[in-house]
Amino acid sequence: MSESGNPGRTSRPDHAAAIVEGPPPPGSPGRLAPPPVLEIDGLAVRLARQREPTRSIREYVIRLMKGRRIEREEFWPVRDVSLTVREGEILGIIGPNGAGKSTLLKVIAGIIPPSTGVVVARGRIAPLIELGAGFDAELTGRENIFLYGALLGFSPGDLEARFARIVEFAEMAAFIDVPLKNYSVGMSARLGFAIATDVKPDLLLMDEIFSVGDAPFQKKCEARMEAFRAKGVAMLLVSHDLDLIRETCHRTLFLKYGRPVALGPTGDVVAEYQRFIGSGSSG
Repeated sequence: MSESGNPGRTSRPDHAAAIVEGPPPPGSPGRLAPPPVLEIDGLAVRLARQREPTRSIREYVIRLMKGRRIEREEFWPVRDVSLTVREGEILGIIGPNGAGKSTLLKVIAGIIPPSTGVVVARGRIAPLIELGAGFDAELTGRENIFLYGALLGFSPGDLEARFARIVEFAEMAAFIDVPLKNYSVGMSARLGFAIATDVKPDLLLMDEIFSVGDAPFQKKCEARMEAFRAKGVAMLLVSHDLDLIRETCHRTLFLKYGRPVALGPTGDVVAEYQRFIGSGSSG
């Protein structure tokens, strides 16, 4: 995630699926509009899970020693998703728990490969997903800035230049040389947010991030998001806060069991989701 941007990359998992990432193509006088920042066509994700989950490594080893097979089954957390997101657009993603919302963001971020379909992301992606998931609890906040920043694509030189600004935004100066295992969950999330957003992305992926920190810090987060919005950054926002979705998003995607139920103007889609919730339906 250096200022110079990442070179394009293409991977092709099973069934001719693809993720393509690269810098936005330059504009030209004859171009009416730039291409979408994000294009998804026929996306599906196949994963495997154990039929009988093991509760510990010891139990897993005992099963293997006794010759008991660890049976797995396939499931599809995301299916049949197609959409585009353009520069400056904010797309909400809603649905019940287990609908595939976070999985979809992880595919776009390149964390999980698609099984079928195509995902094209143009430009720099900033994934605000499981903030601080790449931290090491034994390292200090200072060391984790360089560790987490490297995972997000920052070069060491970038991080040196950004270090003071990151610490100031996270309000962590008094604790920056304390091991992360002594941080609260909120402190870790604040540091993760400060690192991940200390650059203007082309596409911002957000998963329930507005629960970060106390009320004053949430205001700082919202102000930074608003600054990105004013600069035309495209955003995907996963949230159970329907008021936030209504106030923020131009369009919204409603997922259920990994499949799109509705994609369109936010007011219409939220109303459909509320009817689903009100009906008590689970199928």
